Amino acid sequence: MEYGIICVLPVITILVIAVSTRRTLFAMACGLSVAAIILAGKITGFVGTWFNYLYVSMTNETLQWLVLVIAMFGMLIMLFERSNAVKDFGFWASRFIKTRKQALFGTAILGVIIFLDDYLNNLAVGTTMKGMTDRLKIPRTQLAYVVNSVAAPVCVLVPLSSWAVYFSALMKEEGVLVNGSAMSAYIQGIPLTFYAWLAVVVVVLQIIGIIPKIGPIKKDTIRAEETGDVFPLGTDKELVESAKVEEMPEGYKPHPWNFLIPLIGMIAITLLTGTDVLMGAFGGVVISFVLYLVQRIMKFKELLTACFDGIMSMGFVMVLSVLAFAVQAANTDLDLAGYIISVTEPIMKGGFLPVVVFLVCGIYAYATGCFWDLAAIILPLVVPLAHAVGCDPILACAAVFSGAAFGSNTCLYGDGVILCSQGCQIKAIDLMMATLPYALIAGGGSAILYLIFGFIL
Repeated sequence: MEYGIICVLPVITILVIAVSTRRTLFAMACGLSVAAIILAGKITGFVGTWFNYLYVSMTNETLQWLVLVIAMFGMLIMLFERSNAVKDFGFWASRFIKTRKQALFGTAILGVIIFLDDYLNNLAVGTTMKGMTDRLKIPRTQLAYVVNSVAAPVCVLVPLSSWAVYFSALMKEEGVLVNGSAMSAYIQGIPLTFYAWLAVVVVVLQIIGIIPKIGPIKKDTIRAEETGDVFPLGTDKELVESAKVEEMPEGYKPHPWNFLIPLIGMIAITLLTGTDVLMGAFGGVVISFVLYLVQRIMKFKELLTACFDGIMSMGFVMVLSVLAFAVQAANTDLDLAGYIISVTEPIMKGGFLPVVVFLVCGIYAYATGCFWDLAAIILPLVVPLAHAVGCDPILACAAVFSGAAFGSNTCLYGDGVILCSQGCQIKAIDLMMATLPYALIAGGGSAILYLIFGFIL
């Protein structure tokens, strides 16, 4: 059944309610309800359809894997907090990081170092840096913007990441090869993945001050400087109280290795297991557990309690992820991708192909929260079109990957935004609103470059 323009209603519902109420879970539930009513064909039968999509979501292997990853990170973060490992690392790092620019550049550099996967990047970097940025009265929205806007773009630009491995496999399926190698083709396309480059450049320019603070980041910066409150307005008071900055006691010698050893171990295990973030996170938990037990920092029972509490602390993220995957499944059945492609396919011609592909992929990724699925859906269409109109297929593929990175940075219910907002302890809607102005700057520049290169190549 063709639904036409009505298939965009669930996405519009989510965005309108999320922006107006700032309650992401409620917005997601409402969006799923609208999708269920459309798919059921009548209001009376939508309840069964609504629960069916929750079932479909919870039986999705990717979601099951993601929930396990979230649980492991919850355990690791709680172990860091209960053992004072994060606090110690913050005290130690404060000897070297004295200014806001240094703290934000440190955040961006750490994001580049943790290039293996955007899940690992979004959770680990926010958790690591929020103590230091709080001391310097940097708003959490600015911290989260930097973390999120480096995570996915860096994963796209580094050919050893999980994103590069997946995207190069899709290029191989479509026969996009250089010297018989899909990875060589992917590497050749890295300079053409304009959004990823520009997103990182915009982060740097924003930190330096060449690009000014805009929107929520500007408002939150002013309030942080005046009151010391680094959280967005509307943040739970208990969270604000629990995050109050502590000064290092005189004569105290911090021990950063209780934080760095598990983090380094997690990154090493992730790399050794072929960028399996779940194995890396599990390894980090085990290393922390043993390290704190041997040093008698925490008792065995306290460690177990911390692990359990860590999983519970991720309950909101898990529920939000279930709803996000349910909405994605509903969008698939509504054929939202097919509708967007059908509307834009007539203008996918000649030198205009790369810029149209980037815009379509960016809008689709922002609206649906699908990034890897997006590439799998649209590459089989884009590559033959590129050959047919005489456009470089590698440039067309790079436009798809750029659109996916844009969506990962901006989609309210995308896994990148959800995990980054959890790592920085702010709402996903606050992160989306803080990121959008800068993502649009990078996206606008990317569109111009794809238009130029579409005719050059």
